[in-house]
Amino acid sequence: MASLLDVLSGQRTETPPIWFMRQAGRHLPEYLEVRSTAKDFIDFCFSPEKAAKVTLQPVNRYDMDAAILFADILLIPIGLGREVRFIKGTGPVLDPIDVEGIKALTLDGAADRVSSVYETVSRVRKDLPKEKALIGFCGGPWTVATYMIEGKGSPKKEIAKRFAYENPRAMADLMEALVISSTDYLIGQAKAGADVLKIFESWAEGLSPELFDRLVLNPTRDIITRIRKAGIDKPIIGFPRGAGLNAIRYAHETGITAIAAGTQMPLDDFRCAIPENMPVQGNLDPLALRIGGDVLRKAVDRVLEDGKNGPHIFNLGHGVTPDVKIDNVQAVVNHIRGKEARYV
Repeated sequence: MASLLDVLSGQRTETPPIWFMRQAGRHLPEYLEVRSTAKDFIDFCFSPEKAAKVTLQPVNRYDMDAAILFADILLIPIGLGREVRFIKGTGPVLDPIDVEGIKALTLDGAADRVSSVYETVSRVRKDLPKEKALIGFCGGPWTVATYMIEGKGSPKKEIAKRFAYENPRAMADLMEALVISSTDYLIGQAKAGADVLKIFESWAEGLSPELFDRLVLNPTRDIITRIRKAGIDKPIIGFPRGAGLNAIRYAHETGITAIAAGTQMPLDDFRCAIPENMPVQGNLDPLALRIGGDVLRKAVDRVLEDGKNGPHIFNLGHGVTPDVKIDNVQAVVNHIRGKEARYV
């Protein structure tokens, strides 16, 4: 069985390696047990012993081919001196940043202020089987900026896009701060033992080509250039979720090793437009995983069929939701590996 790193090096395999975005989380009772011992979500992320334990849980339960660091994309704003709160039923909440707030960001040492995450990485790499990969990550600068500007998650990001249009200098300064701090953060994870790095640009949807270049493509390229100049040669997966045709230029121009595809992206058609033999990750519909049964079985077969013509990592088009049944996650893993799969 080929490893994740084999596929990221460009190998084509009959059976793709498997891991799921948000595989460590609220659908697992063992996760909820550990989560209940933390004061709050931020405390949870900054507790290396607890974070390492839940990072390993899906690998132990499902035999996934990779573990992904348990953390959050909004730790970097904390390093930059902003307050982040997680409110049950609402999600992350920040005080919206303005032009003066951007000038006041504490860039020096931003990644150092979240460096407890590196201990989590070291703990996981020590306990993770050698053949399993450990994925470190950061949020894409634009995605993180949207939360900082709007103060919370929102589907259209109109406030953040308006800010970018109306305040180009301040927006450039914010993106530079996020590029530098995110680069340092990823380098720290790589040095601590991460085998793969991933950039989650979760809000790449709905941007004009001009905004996409300014807010997603160029900052991502800057991060990767800085990582490579630091001597880090670990593979890097980019995830410009919902970017549409903008994702083609992203694949060609950022320097990523592999690209993750959202649910709506036809893998085989997409492969024809991106660099030859670039590994593609994805892209099972998370809703099919929730539904289960024959719907899920057929969806898995479709992704396997669509992904077979090049290096492929089996994953979701987004993340595991809290209501997903454990039996269905295990059934998908078994199905892909040619074992008995009991969908419910």
